Order: sequence, then structure tokens, then C-alpha cells
Amino acid sequence: MEISGIVTAIVIGVVIGVLGRLVVPGCQRIGVLWTIAVGVVAALIGTAVAAGFGVADTKGFDWIELIIQVGLAAAGVAALDRVKGRG
Repeated sequence: MEISGIVTAIVIGVVIGVLGRLVVPGCQRIGVLWTIAVGVVAALIGTAVAAGFGVADTKGFDWIELIIQVGLAAAGVAALDRVKGRG
């Protein structure tokens, strides 16, 4: 993986993480770096899931892939918030 791919993954992860955080109601007790990490992981897993369903590479913008990624990010943010809230 080249440096441009890493930078792209981080930028997409930030966007996906923020969108996922916006979907979760209430105030989350996780920081920006955790949000980015959750977003990057959700983006990677969401792409794999979309590829598994055959919707990763479509003509135009991949709305279904984005919805999967944001849903995974929201689930990740909510789960991490619960874990961090207990500690």
C-alpha cells in the first residue's frame, strides 16, 4: 500500500467516522482519534461486505456501500462508547 492509499483511507475514515457518530443519538464519550479509528475500520469492513454482496463497484456513486460503512461506524461508535462509559 502506498502513502496515498494510507492518506485516502484516513480521510475516508474521518468522514465515515463522523457520519457514524452523527447517526448515534446523544453525547459520546470517545475522542476524535477513536472516531477516526472506528471510521477507518468501518470503511474497510464495509467495503468488504459490499464486495461480498456484489455492490462495491457500481456505475456512479456507491450509495449502498456508503450506507453499509456508516451503519458499521455507528455500531462501532455506540459499542466503543458503551465500553468507555463503563471504565
